Amino acid sequence: MNIRFSIGRRIGFGFAILIVLTLFAFWLTTITIRESSAINDKITTIYTPSVNALRDLNVLVINSKMLISNWVNIQGESEYKPKLKKLIYEEYPHIKNRVNELARNWNQDEQASASGIFSLIDKLFEDHKNIMRQLNSFESYEDPVIKFDVEPMVRDENGEVNVQTRLIIEQLEGLIAVQQKNASVKIDEMDKSFSNLFMVVIVLGIALPVGGILIAVFTVLSIVRPVDELKKMLQKMQRGVMPEEKIRERKDEIGEMSAALNQLVDALKQTTQFAREVGSGNFDSHYTPLSDEDTLGHALLKMRMDLAENERILEQKVEERTAEVVRQKQEIELQKIKIEVLFNHVTDSIKYAKRIQEAILPPESLIKKYLPDSFVLYKPKDIVSGDFYWMEEKSGKVLFAAVDCTGHGVPGAFMSIVGYNQLKLAINKLDTTQPSKILDELSKGVSETLHQKNYEDATAKDGMDISFCSLDRKNNLLEFAGAFNPLYLIRDGELQEIKGNKFPIGVFLGKEARSFTNHKLEVQKGDVIYIFSDGYADQFGGPKGKKFMQNQFKQLLLRIHQDPLDLQRETLDRRIEEWRGDEEQVDDMLVMGVRI
Repeated sequence: MNIRFSIGRRIGFGFAILIVLTLFAFWLTTITIRESSAINDKITTIYTPSVNALRDLNVLVINSKMLISNWVNIQGESEYKPKLKKLIYEEYPHIKNRVNELARNWNQDEQASASGIFSLIDKLFEDHKNIMRQLNSFESYEDPVIKFDVEPMVRDENGEVNVQTRLIIEQLEGLIAVQQKNASVKIDEMDKSFSNLFMVVIVLGIALPVGGILIAVFTVLSIVRPVDELKKMLQKMQRGVMPEEKIRERKDEIGEMSAALNQLVDALKQTTQFAREVGSGNFDSHYTPLSDEDTLGHALLKMRMDLAENERILEQKVEERTAEVVRQKQEIELQKIKIEVLFNHVTDSIKYAKRIQEAILPPESLIKKYLPDSFVLYKPKDIVSGDFYWMEEKSGKVLFAAVDCTGHGVPGAFMSIVGYNQLKLAINKLDTTQPSKILDELSKGVSETLHQKNYEDATAKDGMDISFCSLDRKNNLLEFAGAFNPLYLIRDGELQEIKGNKFPIGVFLGKEARSFTNHKLEVQKGDVIYIFSDGYADQFGGPKGKKFMQNQFKQLLLRIHQDPLDLQRETLDRRIEEWRGDEEQVDDMLVMGVRI
């Protein structure tokens, strides 16, 4: 039976070889690591601890020789005697147990050697104990019989204690050498296994890349190159370009794909020609589907019929919608004209309201007459303003005020008319020039005008903030009362703030009317007085888009208060415009300055 060597079999065979080699390397590495781990465990748990324990035993025997010599030579109590007892009764049994526990893993010869050593040590320590029993008191050291019996055992080079100690140390060193040799043998075995693994890894490291290169070359020649030709043809078709050449057909899966693609190109060329005819409006062009199952071919025929019908319907809709667009355009033009007329009427009305509002403001000549050394910075947010300034002379005193009505623009302007009229009525009604009395009457008049009976019944919280001053130039006396807004007095480079009451003109807080506080100040020549609305300090701007704030406003006034008043007004105007930058003006601004 002829087996077809397909692309899948080719790729599978090549990668199977790489996988087998990789698994072999993994298996060999695992075996080597496992054996090395076992060897390492023996080294760390048997041989190295055995060497250390035998060395400790060797040191113990040497120390015992030194301590028994001190016992014999030193009469009376000594620090060496407790150490010898501890060595024999505590340290030696502990080390003996350690060595016996480790000796379980030794061979029989090594175990026999260890047993012989312990027998010698036990006999040696029995001699030590006998010496300790005989030399157990001060008098025993003076007994010549005991000295004759004990001293040769320790002091003579060939004494029994010295001979036994040398024999034990000699056998211990031999056993230590055996254990060290065992450890070295195991280490050599582990090094050899790793060397073998290293050689296998080198061989596989060369074989795997070479095999991979051979598989890659084979894949490129038999798979990648034909697939690349198919890809280039498909990319041309993706861009809408019909290939002129055909792909060579082979006897494998890629050859079958090449044949199918060649047939598809021929069909698409026929479809392209048909689409051009239909696109040019030739709905009678001929097109024959490839078969009864040719979905695209039958869809193209239906598309030709639908396009012909849609063209007819579209022409009809275009005519209808063109007529509708013309009608709507005419209607929009008419509405635009009406809106422009309405806008002009509203603008004219607001400009007229501005002229009315300007009529109630004191003229420049009146200001210079009553307060020759003064300025007014007046910057409405809109065409009309909710801020206004007021000035009049009564009973030899100059009365002036800076008023901030609720809102700005048209609503604020209406409130300013109410405030102006009620302020005039209050001045004419009262025989006093005391600011607090005038503000009490003004607040009452505003509340009655706006029908603000009490806080609960008031439907609108409309009112105004005000700074009101009465200046007696003859006696250098200034009286002040304020609704929220303060008065600044700068004298000798220091700023004094005289605060107004914390409630406005009109009904806002509480059920009963409140009386305003009257402040009397003795002024001096050179003093500068400032009253203002909150619009200047509340303006947003600066590098971080924050408010100008009262503290910065105070510092600015302190810096410029000695300048001429006209220059002060220009500086204040320029500074707030620089601060505002591209930000919108948030409120009406009003600042009045007077030098005594």
